[in-house]
Amino acid sequence: MLELIKSCDRGYADHGWLKSFHSFSFADYYDPLRMGFGALRVINEDRIAPGTGFGTHGHRDMEIISYVLEGELAHKDSMGNGHTQGSGVIRPGDVQRMSAGTGVMHSEYNHAPEQTTHFLQIWIQPDQRGVVPGYEQKHFAAEEKRGRLRLIASPDGAEGSVRINAASRLHAGLFDGSESAELALAPGRLAYVHLVRGQLQVNGQTLKGGDALQLRDETQLRINGGEQAEVLVFDLAA
Repeated sequence: MLELIKSCDRGYADHGWLKSFHSFSFADYYDPLRMGFGALRVINEDRIAPGTGFGTHGHRDMEIISYVLEGELAHKDSMGNGHTQGSGVIRPGDVQRMSAGTGVMHSEYNHAPEQTTHFLQIWIQPDQRGVVPGYEQKHFAAEEKRGRLRLIASPDGAEGSVRINAASRLHAGLFDGSESAELALAPGRLAYVHLVRGQLQVNGQTLKGGDALQLRDETQLRINGGEQAEVLVFDLAA
């Protein structure tokens, strides 16, 4: 079963310094039919104005992934990450994972004087509550994602992906022209496709930037027909 969610049907918030599209219920945006999908709880497409950011605040029992599209995002947390010059800064191609576990405080800032930071904030529910908080950051070059689905987050750190405390896998891909890819889906698994930008065909459905496709009871995910497309694919427990 396929369900297409259009970009225009997402929640939206304009806080001046922050403009955010919400794929699922978040903060003041509430839709009882959009509370998450499997273990996937949040996808926020955020744009942070120059010289602003999220002040120190707390999280617990959540796997939080940041995926930068444009600009830079400076992270600092109570585990000691980001406290030395140049550390904790993520840029396009970087994937940052913070396991909030028993509790962590952190901040995120765009220190650039002129450039907006455009990134995706992703929350995945962990399999177990109360884990020890952790942090990881890795770079995945565009060549690794060109014409394929590159594993960037997994429960076992397979293929050099960042490790999350959840039975979920996240892939990223870049597709254009004749490039295509397939992903087998095990029985009982869910898949969620978020098209970051461009245009793409997924299982015969046309997606444009900001659109998403939810897949239930499907055995295969097929990607083709990309037009400068960047996509994230989540393989999730039901």
